[in-house]
Amino acid sequence: MRILGLDYGTRTVGVAVSDELGVTAQPVMTIERKSENKLRKTLAKIEEIIDEYKVSFVVLGYPKNMDNTIGPRALATEVFKEHIERRTGLRVILQDERLSTVESERILMEAGVRRENRKEFVDKMAAAVILQSYLDSMRQ
Repeated sequence: MRILGLDYGTRTVGVAVSDELGVTAQPVMTIERKSENKLRKTLAKIEEIIDEYKVSFVVLGYPKNMDNTIGPRALATEVFKEHIERRTGLRVILQDERLSTVESERILMEAGVRRENRKEFVDKMAAAVILQSYLDSMRQ
């Protein structure tokens, strides 16, 4: 049983998958699109990944504000969640993602990734951080 982790942004979607035991999350790729509202190709790519990895369900980063309120990005994420559920038929779980990008940057810095190259990795690493956070919470 693999789980797909997604970090939904205005122009990118970071993608990660769990191992078959649901213990660890690995970054896979970043899906880029020309504008925020162009989701058809993004959703098609997510479907391909779901088929390739035989995913059971999806964990989607939920960008709440630091004061725990729901802002415009969280509302857009809720709409994206509905698109994924409708298109794939899979359950999508929203996972609090506050500070996931900060954590991703820290991991990349510690790994020695140069500042100019971090942008290439940060979205898929954020997806892995979000998914790993979910996996850890399920083990407790």
